[in-house]
Amino acid sequence: MERRERADAARNRRAILRAAEELLRMHPPEQVSVERVAAAAGVGKGTVFHRFGSRTGLMRELMAERARELEQAVAEGPPPLGPGAAPADRLVAFLDAVARLAARNGNLIAAHEHAVATRKAPEQPREENPIYLAWHRHVSGLIAQARPDVDAEEIAHMLLGTLHMEPIAAQLRAGRPERLAAAFAALVGALLGGEGRSEG
Repeated sequence: MERRERADAARNRRAILRAAEELLRMHPPEQVSVERVAAAAGVGKGTVFHRFGSRTGLMRELMAERARELEQAVAEGPPPLGPGAAPADRLVAFLDAVARLAARNGNLIAAHEHAVATRKAPEQPREENPIYLAWHRHVSGLIAQARPDVDAEEIAHMLLGTLHMEPIAAQLRAGRPERLAAAFAALVGALLGGEGRSEG
């Protein structure tokens, strides 16, 4: 019985995330409510709240799903994104991948920010978000390898923070990551050396 309940819960989770993703493809973020996601997934609204806690929690989990593939490529994939390349080349590849991930998921990011802005309870600071923490740890580690003489943690915050600057965020929401990726590559090339160009 317990195994059946776990299987049902896993199936509901997949259905809810898939429904949210499909709705975000077709509708503005502010129109993707918990009620609408539940109806599309074929579950009750209470099931969504039980599994994800809130609309914000649902959007955060969907973002985490998208980020896991990148994390796996960083840990186990081929270079330059994965292990085996020089730190500068890995950093260029990673920032390029982050820019493209953000561009592919513009509506999801906008939906998450809308959910945060409209919820009553305070949101977890961005710097404490597990995705941000993992990205910051990776970026600062690569910088520290190549340039132990600089403040790698602060520079990593500066690089990742550009994703949330409105002119750049607008480009990413429009699905145009190339300009940001090229700018990241130029910055990394100036700071760390290496190829200093974006693959792609």
